[in-house]
Amino acid sequence: MAARFWKRLGGRAQWRLARLRHRTFLVYAGGLVHDDEGRILLLRHRLWPAYRAWGLPGGYVNAGERLEDGVAREIREETSLEVRVAGPPVELASGFRHRVEAYYEARVTGGDLRIDTAEILEAGWFETQDLPDEMSPRLRALITALDLKRG
Repeated sequence: MAARFWKRLGGRAQWRLARLRHRTFLVYAGGLVHDDEGRILLLRHRLWPAYRAWGLPGGYVNAGERLEDGVAREIREETSLEVRVAGPPVELASGFRHRVEAYYEARVTGGDLRIDTAEILEAGWFETQDLPDEMSPRLRALITALDLKRG
């Protein structure tokens, strides 16, 4: 009986009921941006706790925005760098309360590194073996694992 009711509703009504039933997630897209020397771009974020203030550029994806476009936009907003996002996500993370994360590799294609000081305190290019201490162990593991793959 429930299946027949569901079928009669049609796509738009089904979608609306599903949205009421399921909690909404924020979608975060981050970029693993490398320079020509293979170093990774890290930002010290103003609003993140001091013990893990260093992280990747990225942010929340807008409704209707492709993840790859969201990564490129966030990197441009935070650093003034233009990037080319390459390939599928290198990491998908879930299990957070209301957040899903997707990480993409990206290469700088233009622009000069200038940070948005409203959000970012500092930016730097880092070798994998020289990552700052004040960063999430999860991000450190992701960066290290990708570097080993590229090896």
